[in-house]
Parts: sequence; structure tokens; C-alpha cells
Amino acid sequence: MNIFVGSLPFSIDEADLRASFEAYGTVDSVKIITDKFSGRSKGFGFVEMSNDDEAQKAIEELNGATVEGRTIVVNKSVPKPEGERRSFNNNRSGGGYGGNRGGGDRGRY
Repeated sequence: MNIFVGSLPFSIDEADLRASFEAYGTVDSVKIITDKFSGRSKGFGFVEMSNDDEAQKAIEELNGATVEGRTIVVNKSVPKPEGERRSFNNNRSGGGYGGNRGGGDRGRY
């Protein structure tokens, strides 16, 4: 089972996260998501456990637990359907440079 872990402290590493879940069973993989430019944690990650009963017990016990002063969120990861994924190029909210948010004058000064 793939497990989402959110609201992680930025200082936690994959070994610490693995250790938290290994208390409930065998952990196949751990991945903390990082910013591709800075390498800093984005505060969430995923844990893969092959035994669904162990994974469910970990979810029940760790969801709402406090880790380094932060209350973490732990639940079964459910992938978004392809149609719901957004990329930067398809974002029509007016964000980015220019658009409707006053960025049109950049570079004139």
C-alpha cells in the first residue's frame, strides 16, 4: 500500500520516516518530496508497505501524531486521475509573469 504522509517537519529525513513506519511492519520504500531547485523538503512524502494490514495499522496509529512539534497527516495515497493533473503551462489562473496580476511591467526599469 502506498501511504501519503503530510505536514512533515522540514528537518526529518527518509531514515527517520522509515523508522517511524517500521514499528508497524516491513517498509518497502520511503520518499520525501523535495524542491527540485533548492533540494529542501516540501513537507510531505510517501511510504510503501507491501502488507496492507500493517500499513493500515500504521495509518491508524500515526495519523494525527506529533513529530518534532508538528501534527502529521497519514492516509492511504490515492493517485489523481490523469484529467485532474495540472501543469504550469496549462494553468489559466493568470499567475506567473505578466498575466492579470500586475507583472506586465517587469523588465522596463
